Amino acid sequence: MRLDYTPHFLRNYRKAPTAIQRAFDKKSLLLLENFQHPSLHAKKYDESANIWQARVTGSWRFYFSIEGDVYRLQEIKSHPK
Repeated sequence: MRLDYTPHFLRNYRKAPTAIQRAFDKKSLLLLENFQHPSLHAKKYDESANIWQARVTGSWRFYFSIEGDVYRLQEIKSHPK
């Protein structure tokens, strides 16, 4: 598997606080190693659009689709509680 970043994802990643960027970098490695790693809390977010959600921190999430052997990262944003 490999990661592919949409322009939208990259814009939001660059706007995110540095601590969130670092946390995401660690979580993206976990995604590549083990999609079902407990700290990711990965789950299907939108069945019809094939979008998944995973946890960056308690208050940030990232969204991605799985296309063949690619995780296409769509969005990273704060998650309202």
